[in-house]
Amino acid sequence: MERVDVAIVGGGPAGASAAEQAAAHGAETVCLEQGVPREDRDELGPDSTDAAGMLDYWVDIMDEDYREIPDDVVLRELSGTDFIGPDNRVRIDTTGMDSTYPGFGFTFDRTQMDDWLHERAVDAGADVRVGTSVSSFETDRTAGGQTHTLTLSDGDELEADRVVLADGPQRRITLDALDQFTPAGTSMSQFLSPPEANHIAYQEYREFPADLFPDDRLLFWWGWMPGETAYPWVFPNDGTVARVGLTMPIGMSLDDVAHPESYRLLRPDDDGIPSGSTYIDRLLETVYGDECDVETDIPRVEDRGKSKGTETYPISSTRPIDSPVQAGIAVAGGAMGTTSAFHEGGYHVAVRTGKIAGRLAAIDELGSYNDVWKRAIGSEILRNVSFADIVAEYEPDDWDRVFGVADSMIGDGHRDSRGDGLLSRGYSAGVGATKLLLAYKRRKFGYRNGGYVQFAEDDYVY
Repeated sequence: MERVDVAIVGGGPAGASAAEQAAAHGAETVCLEQGVPREDRDELGPDSTDAAGMLDYWVDIMDEDYREIPDDVVLRELSGTDFIGPDNRVRIDTTGMDSTYPGFGFTFDRTQMDDWLHERAVDAGADVRVGTSVSSFETDRTAGGQTHTLTLSDGDELEADRVVLADGPQRRITLDALDQFTPAGTSMSQFLSPPEANHIAYQEYREFPADLFPDDRLLFWWGWMPGETAYPWVFPNDGTVARVGLTMPIGMSLDDVAHPESYRLLRPDDDGIPSGSTYIDRLLETVYGDECDVETDIPRVEDRGKSKGTETYPISSTRPIDSPVQAGIAVAGGAMGTTSAFHEGGYHVAVRTGKIAGRLAAIDELGSYNDVWKRAIGSEILRNVSFADIVAEYEPDDWDRVFGVADSMIGDGHRDSRGDGLLSRGYSAGVGATKLLLAYKRRKFGYRNGGYVQFAEDDYVY
């Protein structure tokens, strides 16, 4: 039976980064990635988990030097983003966060970025196997340590001293692997079950007329479709191709919508929640229909994405968990819940948690993993969880109200590079800004000291 120091399940941003760090720190490392086919790549690769936008300070969260990112990864430099409500909108030209990256951010080619991370892992000495999946995972613990046995799809078995689980929001292996260490009567599915802990995202690649192309801005429409942290977007790519997509809860029905008539992308004759493609057609017709024939002038680009210019993928929308580090297991990226439907994925936090897990697994110091990842990305998680809680019950009028407040804060110059951008200050911007700021601070206080973790290290049973 083959045996290695560190085995990594999943080869997305977290898994590939873990493999690179584990190998670079001297561990015999294998990274196992099932792989999915795509229209825009010749070989199998990891599944897409976000719409591939990167803000300035996210580069620092990744712990990367932006100057080392290959040119063919970056598609377009960004100057800002527009948040568009039913009637109000706010234009943001800075994140308000300290960063080494000199601009607002950029959109990037996810497949090229993934390939770059894989190349770095291989160059560091990791054995990266794309097209190899894991069918089961068992841990045998003894007084002297533990041995993990991974059964592969071809029936072969692999033993490892330590394991990084990075199989993304689908958590195909993670759930059963962690259930070995949950208390009787408790299953990790209660916290991370994909249908309940994830959103579903759908996007299409569309060719825009030059005069309608958003060029260098990210566009988000809030309060246009129902559902907690449900929204459509447009991300500019190369040329005049943009990704038009949306994220929404899984399994939502019209019975869950209190006021369906208030959402622009719903219709009186809808007998259910529209499909992703229907939502996109309606968005494009509503926003651009007066200026062009959408079907003819904004066609789908069918040689992009997973299939005929489209992609469907899960995004974690739950709070993160700690890992059973005493069993020699670290969970990283979307598998642990660190990515977020609120901010459209989480490539940056996946890379950083993978790096930390891989390095600590290599030097046999996984016991500190839960503390180290909180120090590295805790502020980002705290922001996302707090914001997501505040807007969970928002309806269209709420989004208009908040965007009006935000526009006032920006117009009055209330920016701050320390900590939380716009919401670092704002008391003098009026009663609305003060209420928003206080609600945010209360939420953050409630999750202080790692309180955003929904299953803590002490909850595991060994």
